[in-house]
Amino acid sequence: MPIIRIQSIHHPGLELFGTLTEAQLRNRLEPEKGIFIAESPKVIRVALEAGYAPVSLLCEQKHITGDARDIIDRCGDIPVYTGPRELLASLTGYTLTRGVLCAMRRPMPPSVEQVCRQASRIVVIDNVVDTTNIGAIFRAAAALGIDGVLLTTTSCDPLNRRAVRVSMGSVFLVPWTWLQGPVSSLHQWGFRTAAMALTDHSVPLDYPPLMQEPRLAIVMGNEGDGLEAHTIAGADYVVRIPMSHQVDSLNVAAAAAVAFWQLRKP
Repeated sequence: MPIIRIQSIHHPGLELFGTLTEAQLRNRLEPEKGIFIAESPKVIRVALEAGYAPVSLLCEQKHITGDARDIIDRCGDIPVYTGPRELLASLTGYTLTRGVLCAMRRPMPPSVEQVCRQASRIVVIDNVVDTTNIGAIFRAAAALGIDGVLLTTTSCDPLNRRAVRVSMGSVFLVPWTWLQGPVSSLHQWGFRTAAMALTDHSVPLDYPPLMQEPRLAIVMGNEGDGLEAHTIAGADYVVRIPMSHQVDSLNVAAAAAVAFWQLRKP
């Protein structure tokens, strides 16, 4: 593989790591040409194991024969850019975590049917816009037996750099795609829907009929406003997490983890 030692942040090929915005990397007009950035050796290894294709690497000099050595060997004939730590930080705008970034090809997402076909537990992420929350929900989903993730188009991109890092690569382990239609459309694949929301008619998370559903979609809403009224009204169940000390709610990622554990496959 070519090792390219850079002296300037304007070196050709570095725009993937510095000047392009997340939207430009994603390339909405031509998604088959989209790129995302995986950060840290551990996360990059998870992506490679899951079959994601590397485009180029950016790493500190010491990591070429250190933490990134096995990654470089596995990536084949792609450019590996390296330079002083301070120069790389000025390029990316932050100090590299564990000193390694990998630009990777963004795959075409599967269909909703493909995500749902073999699943018994899925989560619908509806209008969750914080990258940290997206990453944390994916990490909990992978750890706690969720078979697939559907995101409304108003939600944050799971392949955002920070979401990928917070998930510790879990975004590569759980099938996911964008849900274009209403949550109620999941009925056609045999799912009952459970909207996580506080209403006068909410059932507790340990409600026995809910826990015994063979196919269940757990619907998590926006950090500030929660789920919209029409989504709640159209759900088969409206569900609350019982709380103590007059606490009325949890952060969406924490609430998701609690729900995933309680509502795991019967």
